[in-house]
Amino acid sequence: MSWLNYHHLYHFWITAQEGSIKEASMKLRIGQPTISTQIKSLEESLNQDLFKRRNRRLFLTEAGKVVMDYANQIFTLGNELMEVMKDGTFTKRTHLQLGALDSVPKSLVQALIRAAQKTSPCSITVLEGDGDYLFGELQAHRIDLVVSNFPPAISNKKLYFSRLLEKNPISIFATKKFQALKRKFPKSLQGQPFIMPSLHSKLRHDLNHFFRVNDIVVDVVIETQDTSIQKLLGAEGMGLIPLPNFAGKELVKEGKLIKIGPLQGVTEDFWLVSSPRKIPNPIASVLMKEFK
Repeated sequence: MSWLNYHHLYHFWITAQEGSIKEASMKLRIGQPTISTQIKSLEESLNQDLFKRRNRRLFLTEAGKVVMDYANQIFTLGNELMEVMKDGTFTKRTHLQLGALDSVPKSLVQALIRAAQKTSPCSITVLEGDGDYLFGELQAHRIDLVVSNFPPAISNKKLYFSRLLEKNPISIFATKKFQALKRKFPKSLQGQPFIMPSLHSKLRHDLNHFFRVNDIVVDVVIETQDTSIQKLLGAEGMGLIPLPNFAGKELVKEGKLIKIGPLQGVTEDFWLVSSPRKIPNPIASVLMKEFK
């Protein structure tokens, strides 16, 4: 039986993070030849090249990416072990890494975090970004779950598991100064200032289709994919904002916005996405099955 040299693996791990043996040497405070020798020994034991060099930088090979994924888990667990023993609780806390698109309402992310904490003691990291980046991190197993308003492409269905959480009706919200627009809605939206999601989102295309079909031309004054910014600007009276009903409900309750009217047939769908793993995160597995 062959044994893994964790000392060699650790030096590989640090070098992969730093991107060069020189920088890894400075961080570890040991000589560059030592690190080079140990990485070479690890490659020989695994019978795989783990790095490729380009423009004086080191980049992971496909095999290197797999080893890096396992190294992340191994040393994260090692650090967690030391923390558990240090604070004397002797209770292992699972670490859950969530990805969330900027366009996903923060209240939905908050609900997912609450559900995770109810499932089991855990620490949670939330990473935001666009779909391509987050789905790439998910496939590389650097994220456990992604909450998105669209599923991965059908061509990638073998790489991901997707579950539709909910279809949320979209309504128009605004400050009280726009209250008169409730009459003759949605025709009353003609020429009104709007704070809209950006053009690359599915919701924006659905909104454009709704306005086109109903022969309504709106004045798009601001575009942003971040729903938190949309709400802040809408609460300042800078324009009307299309939001899922649950996302606008809290602001209505606080008296910051009113509901002008629903957009019939327009919904924003939210998905929970995971990727097949050899060692699944237990909390992620529960959320994929049970979170609502």
